[in-house]
Amino acid sequence: MRYQVAVAQFAPKKAELEANLARIAEIVLQAEKEGAELVVFAEAATSGYFLEGGVLECSLSSQDLASRLHQHLGPLMRPMDIVVGFYENDQGTLYNSAAYLEASPNGVKVIQIYHKFFLPTYGVFDEERFVSSGTDLAVFDTRLGRVALLICEDIWHSVLPTICAIRGAQVLIVPSATPSRGFASETPGNIERYERLLKGIAEEHSLYCVHAALNGFEGGKGFVGMGSVVNSQGEMIARSPMMEDHLLLATIDLNTVAVSRSNSPLLTDLQQRWKSIVHLADQS
Repeated sequence: MRYQVAVAQFAPKKAELEANLARIAEIVLQAEKEGAELVVFAEAATSGYFLEGGVLECSLSSQDLASRLHQHLGPLMRPMDIVVGFYENDQGTLYNSAAYLEASPNGVKVIQIYHKFFLPTYGVFDEERFVSSGTDLAVFDTRLGRVALLICEDIWHSVLPTICAIRGAQVLIVPSATPSRGFASETPGNIERYERLLKGIAEEHSLYCVHAALNGFEGGKGFVGMGSVVNSQGEMIARSPMMEDHLLLATIDLNTVAVSRSNSPLLTDLQQRWKSIVHLADQS
């Protein structure tokens, strides 16, 4: 199976849900015209990231997100899969979430919701004060293959991408919102770190990594974007520009995932030894 993925980079208006949902819908329609089957948005794309005490006011239930996005989209010509980061209100519990949605001429359906597992609470970050941590991973089947969702810091801990691969993920989708830091080279240091992580994850586990990064400024903190797509050989095949709205297009070819895993059977070795690895972890 081959299909086009679109990585959407835009600067959401802080705490303006309707304006941001309208912009997201506009980008989805653009991606549809460009031939994409899947469009991926950044972490907290519906509201902006640094909301702190405003998280509750800007949170949505997953069904409300789907319904309101459908209102902005109107009728589509064909199905479109959408991944979007948002602050979720799940019966009174708040999460930093990513939704995998399937939009069609008949409406928008929630396929999967993922709650961010690792909540940074250091430096400029204060997530644990305002949202709850997730307790499970999201690895699931879609019309475009088997997909996993992680959010931002989740990939900085190698155990979560590894478990996603063990559960059969062919494509790992990572929305993020990370303020730029480290300007010793042309690429901010945190983005260089993301790219090294994504390449390493993709090469070790023979899967595609799709990274959508927040763009814009919030309270003097800058998000530079620079999302990317890495193939199952660990090669970056597409990269968004710095500090501008952009729709990045790339081809995902799931046939190459099987070939990569056959040529470098690291994942097979890992799956065969997984129970022993879990036993070692339990001994700690």
